[in-house]
Amino acid sequence: MTTGTAEFAKRLDQTAEDTEALMAKLLSDAVVADEIVRPKRLIGAMRYSSLGGGKRLRPFLVVESAAVFGVPREAALLAGAALECIHCYSLIHDDLPAMDNSDLRRGRPTLHRAYDDATAILAGDALLTIAFDVITRDEIHRDADVRLLLTRALARASGVGGMAGGQILDLAGEGRFGDREPVDVARLQQMKTGALLRFGCIAGAILGQSTQRQYRALDDYGRALGEAFQIADDLLDVEGDAAALGKQTGQDAALGKTTFVTQLGIEGARQRVRDLLARADSALSIFGAKGDVLRAAARFVAERSN
Repeated sequence: MTTGTAEFAKRLDQTAEDTEALMAKLLSDAVVADEIVRPKRLIGAMRYSSLGGGKRLRPFLVVESAAVFGVPREAALLAGAALECIHCYSLIHDDLPAMDNSDLRRGRPTLHRAYDDATAILAGDALLTIAFDVITRDEIHRDADVRLLLTRALARASGVGGMAGGQILDLAGEGRFGDREPVDVARLQQMKTGALLRFGCIAGAILGQSTQRQYRALDDYGRALGEAFQIADDLLDVEGDAAALGKQTGQDAALGKTTFVTQLGIEGARQRVRDLLARADSALSIFGAKGDVLRAAARFVAERSN
């Protein structure tokens, strides 16, 4: 393990630990102003799907992209926790019988299996909603305009032109609504998976009130990283080990999904990942050594085994 890789691993683990503690606090039984009560079953379901697992890559991207500009870590962690709430909600809903119908997530029964469909739907809804409570908090930035830009960016990454829109395009490609619809895999990826990862990168630029050039660099890096993440995911679904992944493999083929692997082949997909890593590295060049941890993050995404 190189020094750079070791530093990356240490910082990823620390962010995961800090995010876990923060989310446990945000998802506690204690009500906040203007809430009436937090129903025990609902908050328990939210905690089941949000705590005790995951690499916390998305909050890590927020923290490290913000660190480039010297943004206080506490503020970046709070923004990262909001993003992670969106991600966890999306996993709950993706696993539902009406969507991917998955039984395992992170090596445990999916939420609708551990509880029931109705509780899972509402837990996802509540995580989506609390994300926007968190992202607008004064502690994130003293400037309300910065908080507004951050909130708008998160909404657009999550919604009809981002993750949710990408999910319905994916379902249409499976033929869920009639005949299979043609799939533009690159665009689908940019929306379903890439939009939240990209937000993790541009969030640091927004919090740091970056220049346009710096924003564009992190935007390009985020897009490259997001695509590399999805290709790695497609490869793992074909070649990965279910025990290591903590979820079923071979689901893409079972559902007849069009993926980067089905379009490019395994070797073509691997070459595309190498090209994306070069693009990510080039995008970060303006930050010099300050971009080293983000460079390591791109390699981690491309080479991960789970």
